Amino acid sequence: MWARWCIFLGVLVMVASGIFVAGTQLVAAIANRQVDNQNLLGDAGAAAQAPEHHVTITGPKNILLIGLDARPAQSQYDLIRADSIIILHIPADHSRAYLVSIPRDTYVHIPADSATHWGGGYDKINAAYAYGQWHKGGTAGGVQLLAETIESLGGPAPDAVAVINFTGFQQVVDALGGVYMCVDETTTSIHTGFTADHKEAAPFHVNSDGTVGSRIPGVTPMKYPKGLCQNFPGWQALDYVRQRDLLANHDLDYGRQRHQQQFLKAVFRKLFSAGTLANPLRLDRVLAALGKAMTIDKGGIELTDWAYAMRNLTPDNVVTVKTNAGQLNPKTIGRISYEILDADSLQLLGALKHDTVDSFLNKHPDWISAGA
Repeated sequence: MWARWCIFLGVLVMVASGIFVAGTQLVAAIANRQVDNQNLLGDAGAAAQAPEHHVTITGPKNILLIGLDARPAQSQYDLIRADSIIILHIPADHSRAYLVSIPRDTYVHIPADSATHWGGGYDKINAAYAYGQWHKGGTAGGVQLLAETIESLGGPAPDAVAVINFTGFQQVVDALGGVYMCVDETTTSIHTGFTADHKEAAPFHVNSDGTVGSRIPGVTPMKYPKGLCQNFPGWQALDYVRQRDLLANHDLDYGRQRHQQQFLKAVFRKLFSAGTLANPLRLDRVLAALGKAMTIDKGGIELTDWAYAMRNLTPDNVVTVKTNAGQLNPKTIGRISYEILDADSLQLLGALKHDTVDSFLNKHPDWISAGA
């Protein structure tokens, strides 16, 4: 939804591995020109930021991925909530990575932000970005307040961050030539459908909070049946991973998180493929699409150094992890339904901070997402 420093990191990891080490400098140089790098984290980032020169990256790293569903007509005064919040954790030995999604409806206390006149209070965690970017706080303000909110839960301060918008997500997938995924539960789209004469149209009214409303007559919704395996073009990949209301298993945001993680690994695989790396035109198109879609804060570390440090990562050693064991834990407060992180989920956030995820998963093996 897409936050995907993972996508960009995947490019860098890929070109830094095996016989492709020689191409690292070239790809990183192109990426540096095309991808917007800003100081987004400010004081909310990890304390030890590396200077802007070549360094050896040591120790565990946490990269915050934020996906937005911002619309072109929205202004700086609109509340743009984070639609996807993912932490990419890389242990100290840099041999593998973990993707941990935080449910966007998680009930949290969001710290005050005097710069945007937010006085602090309880809300869904996806509002933290909104209150931080409100009133000219901008992307940096949104990132910093969201990062501070995650830290207040006992989670890690990010070492780097990436923010990406939905529309850019589709362009990146198209530049890759699509991504291959298998549908793990029948998913019905509330956003995309077709009329009897095969014209695309919305199949449902969508409520102001993004949930499904009433059916629109004469429009058949797009459906992704369980077991379907195919190369998804950008528009289908975007549509599939946006859904949470009409999932066959009724797992709502946890199903959506799993599909997002599945998508990230599919992107990794496509980036690692010879069809992308050996095709300079495709690789250039991917980087150009990322440049239009993504804003990053690389934590003061050159992209070539990130690439070299993470050279051993492959799609097969990226582990996707569920919060709340993938089980809904709702609570209604003031007529609003929230998701409550249980004690084990808070312990997982602490494990990201202290680099003890392996130990946590040894005790909670069922928290690893199957098939993602």
